[in-house]
Amino acid sequence: MNLLWIYRGMEMIRVLLVLLVLGSVEGRRARGQRTQTPESFPLDFTAVEGNMESFMTQVKNLAQSLYPCSTQKLDQEMKLQFLRNSSVTCNDGSPAGYYIKESRGSRRWLMFLEGGWYCFSKHTCDSRYETMRRLMSSSKWPPTRTGTGILSSQPEENPHWWNANTVYCQSFTFILCVTCVCVSLFSDDYAFMGSQIIQEVIKELVTKGLDGAKVLLLAGSSAGGTGVLLNVDRVSELLEDLGLGSVQVRGLADSGWFLDHKQYRLTDCIDTISCAPTEAIKRGVRYWNSVVPERCSHVYNGEDWNCFFGYKVQPTLKRPVFVVQWLFDEAQLMVDNVHLTGQPVQEGQWRYIQNLGSELRNTLKNVPAMFAPACLSHEIITRSYWMDIHVKGTSLPRALQCWDRSLRHHGNSSSIQAPLRGCPLHLIDSCPWPHCNPTCPTIREQLTGQEMSVIQFLTHLGFDVQRMAQQQGMEPHKLLGMLSNGT
Repeated sequence: MNLLWIYRGMEMIRVLLVLLVLGSVEGRRARGQRTQTPESFPLDFTAVEGNMESFMTQVKNLAQSLYPCSTQKLDQEMKLQFLRNSSVTCNDGSPAGYYIKESRGSRRWLMFLEGGWYCFSKHTCDSRYETMRRLMSSSKWPPTRTGTGILSSQPEENPHWWNANTVYCQSFTFILCVTCVCVSLFSDDYAFMGSQIIQEVIKELVTKGLDGAKVLLLAGSSAGGTGVLLNVDRVSELLEDLGLGSVQVRGLADSGWFLDHKQYRLTDCIDTISCAPTEAIKRGVRYWNSVVPERCSHVYNGEDWNCFFGYKVQPTLKRPVFVVQWLFDEAQLMVDNVHLTGQPVQEGQWRYIQNLGSELRNTLKNVPAMFAPACLSHEIITRSYWMDIHVKGTSLPRALQCWDRSLRHHGNSSSIQAPLRGCPLHLIDSCPWPHCNPTCPTIREQLTGQEMSVIQFLTHLGFDVQRMAQQQGMEPHKLLGMLSNGT
């Protein structure tokens, strides 16, 4: 039987029980009785036999008949809200804002920081403003957004956070809003108000129910993932200052764990693509007038650029952070000047790519909770396929659920804790090549758009899968499966 369908079926049972609780609560409200605020809770089930697709349909229909208000349409859309404090703005001076989908009764909040690269000088920011204006201005933001992946309201797509209050901070790149924890200064006609924006958003959310929250998950992808690492402690401290120290603040950093190593091919720092990460951040820190977490700044004696790299800032954090990182991140390879289009890569590039995976593994070895597939990709938590990627047999949503259970069991601390039995937290592929994990996302040839098999892709990179399998006396796909399992 398809284990994924079994898993999703069990999740639907959990959803049904939550709906029953909600229905009971609404009934008591109607009779004027006091109620306790309901929240999501984990349950363990034995595998269900039979036709899972039919079973899930029946569960949904039963839930709708028992409690029609719950599926009344869980609002799929997040609505745009501009900050009440109009003095806090985006890069071009337009109003700062956020998208929100409220979930009445839920005590779980998810605040997501969107990525979108960065700029580090007047020249690079001017270029960015001309080509990617929505990342620097709110003037053409749409009135609503629909979430996918961990932002989805569909329990089939988002089994553990589907009913959370969801806040989407658009274009929170290195320079726009919070990821660099910028101070309120203007530089060459661009505003960098990161610290003020995140503080204003949190203060407004308090009036919308955050004051009754149990958990606030600060999540982000790409530059937004770096923003999580730089802001999770600051958010926690802000809530404590507001008298809300009981809210458990946690971080989820997706594809924001960049390395400051030597590029494959050194180039002049003339734009955001060719400039080495270390040099770009050093210039940016000066241009943005950035303020980084105090503990990290102290560790690196005021050389604050170090704190933009995950493996350097993470050990200084007080709040727990779950790190999600592709071992062969496309954005990292791009700034390292390794381009995987056109002709097959050269031997030197192939070694560089393999070394990148090894370096990332080494930087992640002491991270308590993480998920690192050996894939060539960028970002995952807001992708519709995020449930399909597995590391050592465990999906990302399952790993996040295990992390949640571990924190409830051991406490909301960043220190290393032993995982609960049968609930792995430290998941990293041990196979050494891009896409040696068979659950990696589909690869498409960038020039033609045609889908490539894993064997075709690795052959393009210079790895002879067929020859290696023949030498081992096995089928190519069996070899790839063994590599994925680290054997």
